[in-house]
Amino acid sequence: MGLLQSVASFERANSDDLARVVFGVLGMPLDALDLKSLLQRIDLAVEVGAPFLLSTPNVNFLMMSRSDTEFRESLLMSDLCPVDGMPLVWIARLLGIPIRERLSGSDIFDALRARGAPGRKLKVFLFGGGEGIAETVSKTLNQEAGGMTCVGAINPGFGSIADMSTAPVFQVINASGADLLTVFLSARKAQAWLLRSHDHLDVPCRAQFGATINLQAGTVKRAPILLQKIGLEWLWRIKEEPYLWKRYWDDGWGLISVTLSCVLPLFAHYRWRQLTGSGSDQFEMRYTENPRSVLVSIAGAAIERHIEAAIDCFRKAIQAENNIEIDLSDLRVIDPRFFGLLLMVRKLSIRLGFKLEFLNATPRIKTMFRLNGFEFLLNAER
Repeated sequence: MGLLQSVASFERANSDDLARVVFGVLGMPLDALDLKSLLQRIDLAVEVGAPFLLSTPNVNFLMMSRSDTEFRESLLMSDLCPVDGMPLVWIARLLGIPIRERLSGSDIFDALRARGAPGRKLKVFLFGGGEGIAETVSKTLNQEAGGMTCVGAINPGFGSIADMSTAPVFQVINASGADLLTVFLSARKAQAWLLRSHDHLDVPCRAQFGATINLQAGTVKRAPILLQKIGLEWLWRIKEEPYLWKRYWDDGWGLISVTLSCVLPLFAHYRWRQLTGSGSDQFEMRYTENPRSVLVSIAGAAIERHIEAAIDCFRKAIQAENNIEIDLSDLRVIDPRFFGLLLMVRKLSIRLGFKLEFLNATPRIKTMFRLNGFEFLLNAER
């Protein structure tokens, strides 16, 4: 593939977020793609040299995103969010979302390590990990005939995000010429650092891989495949790292609460609508320009079958280079695929400096936004 073709492909897949096959689930964007497609996206980002932030949501991410707006923002502004965590895969299936496999940080790192980027090894920079861990992994990567070569490592210790965000730190990372920046910090700190450092980094691909570095170094063993597939890897993690029990305890109860209060009501709603055929599937979007904003009115059923028409309308609105108002007064139903599209409109609006407002939501639609975890979109107008 030539450079011009690569740039065009990357722009379609990444810069044009409206074309991204993403679903809005419990306040987070989740991408429906397999490992092969994910690796292709990484290769394209490396070839083009464009910033590409990869986040891998799991149950811990879900719980933090519901209480920490900055953490949630790091997911909303990511370029891909493959699902890491079988409970999220099960929730997706329950809601009829075509996410069929878990793509954990460890799986992604292992796949990149096992094969090379087209024509050469992937140059990786290791950021974080315990004392001496990054050096051990770096030595292993550079000695094996795998798909990665390590071009640098920094252990920032236990300092604050500000301590990790100094010019000398960025200079070392950028001077390495790395293709992939792998961050091995706690999820909260890593996501916050990646979000705040976005404009200071030259490395194309950036991702938080958490405890993956310990698995790569061999200081922690990964759970057997069977436990991974049936969603019990957390039990193995507690065996290997007992201090994690508190996190899993809190996240587990949080997941139960969210399932009972949000997921099951949504499942009942979508299932009832499917079984009874209740409600019309008619859909219409109206586009009106005025000097101060673009008004997009959504009427009827904002569901996946109408997504292409909605993408065309929102693309036109973005190209108008003006503030966008979305009128929800005639909206009757909305599904996770359409929520995913709204998140991409929001993401592009932020990047381009436009104001986005959601107007005139009915009580029924407010309930749908709340159950799906996107009440914050409506609150933005106030």
